[in-house]
Amino acid sequence: MKEKNILKRIMNMDGIGIVAVYLVVFVFLSIACPNFLKFSNIMVGIRQAVYTAIVGFAMTFVISMGGIDLSVGSTVGIAGMVLAAMILDGQNIYLAILVVILLGALIGFINGILVTKLRMAYFIATLGTMSIIRGLIYVYTEGIPLYGLKYPEIQFFGQGYIGMIPVPIILTILILVVSAYLFYKTKFGRYTVSIGSNEEAAQLVGINVDKIKILVFVLSGVFCAIAGIILASRSEAAIPTAGNAYEMDAIAATVIGGTSMSGGKGNMFGTALGAILMATIKNGLSLLNVNTFWHQVVIGLFILFAVALDGFATQRASKS
Repeated sequence: MKEKNILKRIMNMDGIGIVAVYLVVFVFLSIACPNFLKFSNIMVGIRQAVYTAIVGFAMTFVISMGGIDLSVGSTVGIAGMVLAAMILDGQNIYLAILVVILLGALIGFINGILVTKLRMAYFIATLGTMSIIRGLIYVYTEGIPLYGLKYPEIQFFGQGYIGMIPVPIILTILILVVSAYLFYKTKFGRYTVSIGSNEEAAQLVGINVDKIKILVFVLSGVFCAIAGIILASRSEAAIPTAGNAYEMDAIAATVIGGTSMSGGKGNMFGTALGAILMATIKNGLSLLNVNTFWHQVVIGLFILFAVALDGFATQRASKS
């Protein structure tokens, strides 16, 4: 009886499924691809996961709250564009970084106001801001990349190293630590999950639902701005299409990592592993010379599997 209880506890552990899947994928690619286990290749895979992970942490907060943020990719793009425009115009680099982070917070604030004060659906509000922001990027750049970010101060964020570890990976770990602390150890995190579980009940116990929603979107905007800075630093340019489809990748990493699309449950560490799993799959498929068009097919299958698993777990929980 005791052994059954232990087994049941292990099977119900949040994130255990994604760990098992990742180990299976890792072992398979290690056998199938001779170059997969090279340190340089592993670093390439992890670096590819950076942007998805950072945006995914933001998305974890939003989805746990029972919402969705489709503007994350466009926010990443406009962050890089404003950064490049200011630096190329001769502005102080650190001032440009501060302005970009504040811009991300402003975009999040606007999303929050649309959802709370104007009572727009999450999907419609963020779909609208996504389109507006992407349109502004194309209007300003005329579809032409802004090249020339060859400044050591800005290159450090996307290309620098501390020891053998790339700076983008260190920044991602720091953001993960901050996200996990906010999500698991603060009232803000608990209130976010409570709203996702039952918004009416959250209001009845005295939670300022509108305030928490706005703060979640502001946090999302800030994280996306940071991702945009790292991306622009890495490419030494602001590319008009930067951040395209990041919202899909972020949702995928979040759902694969164990966050429930219906809200009320999130897993920050699962999101990080989900982003790494997606990057690992894409990297492995490239090493196996699989056509890139198939990459999205495989990722899509993983998303469907994760959502189906979440639905199965929800049904089991409702019956017990």
